[in-house]
Amino acid sequence: MPESKSEDVVKEDRNTASAPALKAGNLTAAQKRWLLKGLDQAGGKLPLFDGSGREIPARTIRACIEAGWAEPWFSNPIKPDWLVCKLTPAAVEALSASQNREKS
Repeated sequence: MPESKSEDVVKEDRNTASAPALKAGNLTAAQKRWLLKGLDQAGGKLPLFDGSGREIPARTIRACIEAGWAEPWFSNPIKPDWLVCKLTPAAVEALSASQNREKS
């Protein structure tokens, strides 16, 4: 198979495999709380700490990155172990759909 076609097949497989993961119904309560904070921030920046000053669990952050709802924004030179992330367009869409369902 020519190289360009194999790349297209890989891209299609990724899109197909990740589509179900981007549904708002798959969000846990903790993930949804964290992701909703990004809707009010410039550029969709997600917080490192919750409203009580506790660090957002790395497990929650990594799960959102793997699901395609968050993406690393930049590395923090002072605290390289902190994951500074922002919302993806897919997350904004999923959260908007979730909020619209709750209003109905």
